[in-house]
Amino acid sequence: MTEKVLPRLSIAISSCLLGHAVRYDGGHRHNAYITETLGQYFEFIPFCPEVAIGLGVPRPMIQLVRRGEAMRVLGVHDQTQDVTDALQQYAHEVVGQLQSVSGYIFKKGSPSCGMEGVTVYTDVGLPLQLASGRYAGTIMARLPDLPVEEEGRLMDPDLRENFLERVLFYAQWQQLNRDGLTVPALFDFHARHKFIALAHDEPGYRDLGRLVAGVCKSDLVETAAQYLRVFMHTLCKPASRDRHANVLMHLMGFFKEQLSKNEKVKLLESIEDYQHGVIPLSAPVLLIKQCAQHFSVEYIRQQFYLSLHAQGLMSGNIPGMYDVDSH
Repeated sequence: MTEKVLPRLSIAISSCLLGHAVRYDGGHRHNAYITETLGQYFEFIPFCPEVAIGLGVPRPMIQLVRRGEAMRVLGVHDQTQDVTDALQQYAHEVVGQLQSVSGYIFKKGSPSCGMEGVTVYTDVGLPLQLASGRYAGTIMARLPDLPVEEEGRLMDPDLRENFLERVLFYAQWQQLNRDGLTVPALFDFHARHKFIALAHDEPGYRDLGRLVAGVCKSDLVETAAQYLRVFMHTLCKPASRDRHANVLMHLMGFFKEQLSKNEKVKLLESIEDYQHGVIPLSAPVLLIKQCAQHFSVEYIRQQFYLSLHAQGLMSGNIPGMYDVDSH
């Protein structure tokens, strides 16, 4: 079995996070982790909706304002400046450019690009509620399965790991569609990826199994779209040590009868140590990979779960991009 080299993945991003001086005050919000660490693995595609719709640099500040049932993006000092429709129209245009990207990193707190938690004001400037920025909200509504995150949340290790996992899985799905979506291809995809769903949510894992089991050629496109929606929703649920341990025990079950007593004890101890927080997930995962290789268990060797966690997303490495076994 040979290793499959995947192309460098693309992620859309708010331009200011790359150091582009496009902010309303003529500055930027360069994020060194994004450019120096994630930038080693991803190609960033920058977007700045304010500049794209013709607002200058520098420019008057804008904010979200609730007017009746509508939410508008208005000038802070001049509420006759309304860029709501322009931002929405630009978002619809950008959607067509995002078919090849595997994720989007938005700028926190921006009335255009904020993923969530952006303050919405009343007409008289009082804080009213929190919402998504108008541009980001439109992108997310049009592409609900696209992995999205904002730079502030990426500084949280668990949220960062979850985002990267969703990006790498989504890239696998994109590759499936590029190769050609067929019923056998969907069966094979599920067989190689289902264990990452199990690590996040068992009911979601079972729903995915039922979808695949009932798919036929006549409803393939519809079922595949539903499959992706359920999978991405499942991955948004936090994984846990107990659920990861459950996955590891499942994988061990494929070759446990071939293990010697000492090998079995060593592997079980490694899983238990991970479950109790003594060692990282990569430790038992590597043992599982070694056993699958030694005993030539092809089904296990092909598991995306193992490629994803062999080195650990928390380490700053991005496994799973260049070391996925071909099939």
